[in-house]
Amino acid sequence: MPVINVTMLGGVYDEEVKTRIAEALTDAMRTVIAAPPEGVIVALNELPAGNYMRGRTFKTPGPALPDARAVVRSFLERMEARDLEGARSLLADEFRMIFPGGEEFSALEELIAWAKPRYNWVKKTYDDWDAAAREDGVAVTCQGTLRGEFPDGKAFDGVRFVDWFLVRDGKLVRQHVWNDLGEYMLTQSRD
Repeated sequence: MPVINVTMLGGVYDEEVKTRIAEALTDAMRTVIAAPPEGVIVALNELPAGNYMRGRTFKTPGPALPDARAVVRSFLERMEARDLEGARSLLADEFRMIFPGGEEFSALEELIAWAKPRYNWVKKTYDDWDAAAREDGVAVTCQGTLRGEFPDGKAFDGVRFVDWFLVRDGKLVRQHVWNDLGEYMLTQSRD
């Protein structure tokens, strides 16, 4: 039964943030030790800010970052709605995306131009979400199925996809997209 004790400055983080901290620590422990979730104890000890000094100076902790999964979901929803300004507000300056066929883009308009001859619109149904801490940010993966319409007006549905994102400081840095749309088109042309 692992016990994780965390001391942090109090009065800074709300309950939602403290829950995210405790859940992330529980999940991290379980990647190394075979323990059920209920077997991992996380104790968040809050220290009054006036009781903590470093370098002869009282310190203020950094702000809570947004949930990386929520950042990714917001980006994807804004892209589906073609709210490019809203989607762009979630991107880091160095943002890069790689789509099937190894197509790489840095601007959302490049992606839209590339997609135009492939489909009129596409929507996602999500089956699963994962997030994992990394040294350079948080890796977020979502998977599910695509539905949409080809340029000729023919509908498609049930096409598998996986999107992988790197989120750093609440902004998207990289996106990698894999899907079976090409395979779907190939099998449809045989029918």
